[in-house]
This record gives sequence, structure tokens and C-alpha cells, in this order.
Amino acid sequence: MLFPALSDPNDRPAIRFRERALSYAELRAAAAAVAARVEGAERVAVWAVPELETCVGVIGALLAGVPVVPINPRSGERELAHIVSDSAPELVLGNAPERLALPRVDVDLSARGGSLRPEPCDEAPAIVVYTSGTTGPPKGAVLPRRAIASNLDALASAWQWTGEDVVAHALPLFHVHGLVLGILGPIRRGGTAHHLGRFSSEAVADAFEDDATVLFAVPTMYHRLGQEAEGDPRVASALGRARLLVSGSAALPAVEHERIERLCGQRIVERYGLTETLMNTATRASGERRPGYVGPPLEGVDLRLVDDDGNPLEVNDDETIGEVAVRGANLLLEYLNRPDATAEAIRDGWFHTGDLATRAPDGYVRIVGRRATDLIKSGGFKIGAGEIEGALLEHAAVAEVAVTGTPDPDLGERIVAWVVPAEDASPEPGELSDHVAQLLAPHKRPREVRFVDELPRNAMGKVIKTRLIEEP
Repeated sequence: MLFPALSDPNDRPAIRFRERALSYAELRAAAAAVAARVEGAERVAVWAVPELETCVGVIGALLAGVPVVPINPRSGERELAHIVSDSAPELVLGNAPERLALPRVDVDLSARGGSLRPEPCDEAPAIVVYTSGTTGPPKGAVLPRRAIASNLDALASAWQWTGEDVVAHALPLFHVHGLVLGILGPIRRGGTAHHLGRFSSEAVADAFEDDATVLFAVPTMYHRLGQEAEGDPRVASALGRARLLVSGSAALPAVEHERIERLCGQRIVERYGLTETLMNTATRASGERRPGYVGPPLEGVDLRLVDDDGNPLEVNDDETIGEVAVRGANLLLEYLNRPDATAEAIRDGWFHTGDLATRAPDGYVRIVGRRATDLIKSGGFKIGAGEIEGALLEHAAVAEVAVTGTPDPDLGERIVAWVVPAEDASPEPGELSDHVAQLLAPHKRPREVRFVDELPRNAMGKVIKTRLIEEP
């Protein structure tokens, strides 16, 4: 079973959102009621606000064997329209707005369902998560049940994760980090998921002064925790109580590793994964926590580095750089409605990630960048530059544009738009950023707009973004 603890539920806390909580018995009853309402649907959406109803909706659909499409409630109009059109859900669970134009089924936490349905096969689609590509609209990564189960079990082994753990986090529920690891992970273990709602150092401190044992967070959050801990001994003391501090979604700078250890006596564990593969590597709870490295491959995950022609690089010298390719039960089934993209990414059973890395003699992997410069990791989000460029080009004052990421101590990377203004136009930076936020999600807005006379291009007319990134 995907969630063994729901077969014989008890009164142990399962999920908590601030002052609201459900025991395993209450979760089983409410999720079973959702399962009864969606049974037989081909696919359903969930309006993924950070609330108990989202979690019950997702778990209920999974109990019914119905694939779930988590939707970012802050999606822009075009993004939302594409996801709904592409995934074609029959209904949406949760308090979604009318603009979604789907039949809405409210999630009633007091509802009581009956017996559980037979468990679907391992290859059955479970969740469709939309991931920003480097060009064009987002693609729907179809994750099967075996990917979720096998990956969570591998992480449990790596992190000595048990039903005694209380996992605290404030991550979005429309991404695999927050939803699969942060909610489904504790439920599969029989432990407790404690979502903090809106992230704050005070909320994190409260959680660890209560019963939290593990924190899942992104580098932006650890940067802010470190800043707060320097001036607030309570935050430092609370973090020091954690059994495990886990960072993911982007590389955590060495300075943040060192600051957290100095203030809290804790060394942070890093892991590396993608929407399409879930987690590929992780530093072990009992292993060396080495800044700049994401640990060795997880159990059941084969990882290799390949050259530009796709040939394996048979070296582990921590110097030779290759593209990361992985295979195992953790892989997606396909990109929904995109056989071309699926065939391009999965070749001979190996998923080619586009990430560049080195591998040390002891198997520790160090991620050094992307094959392309068009995927930006900012504030824990993976953002496609092409999508932002397309939105900016719809503004009347923009003639040409290129979008890149640049290092940022708080966000990891911040989005920079390089804009060639239209003739006789003098747009304001804030005007262009607001334009993007209206069409897409707010976290995709450029934090910086630089106006240039022209964009550097090669003989084929392609913009050479590396030259822009090298600009002072």
C-alpha cells in the first residue's frame, strides 16, 4: 500500500496546519469520502492552497486510484489555462475560483467514507506535476505510484526516517518537495506532517519547541533562518533540537552551511532531485555532510555522468564534468501529451537531466550547473526563462528580451530581464515586472530589468546568454 498507516488508523496526529489537525483515523475517514466522490474519474485537479483540505483531497484521490494534478493557486491566466487544457481534469477539489471553469468538489474534513479501494498497480499514474521547461509552456510530468513509494522508502533509509518523526515545513503543495516529500512522506512512514503555513523563523522555532524533529526547507529559508538566529538565541536553540535539517531545490551556499553549524551546532543535509525523477541523491543522516555536495545516489537509483554525445564517463575524480543521467523506479512515466519531449529526455531507459556534475571517488555528487542557461532556480522554484521572455514580448514597449539568472544570497538566483525597448518607448522596470506577474505566477517576475541597445547573437541569430551573464 502507498499509505499502510491508513489501513488500520489510530489517533496519532497525521497532518497539522497551524491550529488545525487531523489524526490518522480522521484522515482515513475524510480521504475515503473524497475517494468515493472521485472514483472512476480519469484525472482530477486539486487547488493546492497550503491547507488541510489540499492534503485530504490529494490523498483521497490517490486512495481511489485517480491521478491528481496539483495547481498553483497563484498561476497566471495563461499558465492556468494551459494546465487545465493539457491535463483535462474532470473536476477540481478544493475552494477553487470560478475562473478555473471546472466542476468544483469541496473537501469536507468532517465527512466519513467507507472501506478503502483495492490498491492500483505500481505503474498506475499518481500525480501529474507541471514543471517549467526552458522553452514553451510547462510540461506535465506523470509520476507513477511506484516512483513515489520507492523514492520515499529510499529517503527513509538514507535519513533514518521513521514514524516517530514530525516533519515541519512551509513548502508549496503544488511541487514534489512540499507535497510528495513533505506531506505524503510522513504519511507513508506513519509519522506526522506539520505544515507551518507561511514561512517565518518564529514558526520554525515554535515547531521545534513543540514536537518537530525534521525540517524540510530551501536555501532561501535557511538564509533567513541563519540571519534571524544570529540575533535571536531562541531560533538558534530551536534549530539545534532538530534531528535533521534538510535543504533542497537548489544548492545551499557553503557560507550558509557554516553559519547554521556555528549558531545551532547542526550540519545541514542536502539532496538532489527533479520533478521528473523525484530524489536522485541524498547525504545520509549518518554520513559526512559536505558543503557543495548532494551525497551519493539513493538506493535503487542508478546515476552516471555522460559526455556531450551521451557516452558514459567512467571517472570519479571530482573534476570531470558530465551531464547527470539517472534510471530506476523513481522515474516519471512520461510527459503528458508530449511523446516528443519524453523521447528526448528518456533514452535507453536513462533520464537525461540537463544538470552538470562531478562525482567524487566516494560517490558524492557535486552539481555545477545546467547544460543550458535557461532554467533559473529562485527561492526554491524552478523557472523557465523562455516562458518569461514570451510574456515580456507581449508588452508593447518591449522589442527584444532575454532572461537569465544571476546569483542572489537570499533567493539562490534572481531573475534578470535584458530588454531592448521598442522604438520611442521608455518602459519602467516595475511596469515590466508587474506585466509578467499578471500573466504568470508572481515568483516568475523579474527582480531586475536591464535595458540594452541590442542582444548578443551568434551567426544563426540565437542570443548568446553567456555574454549577458558575464556583463558587470
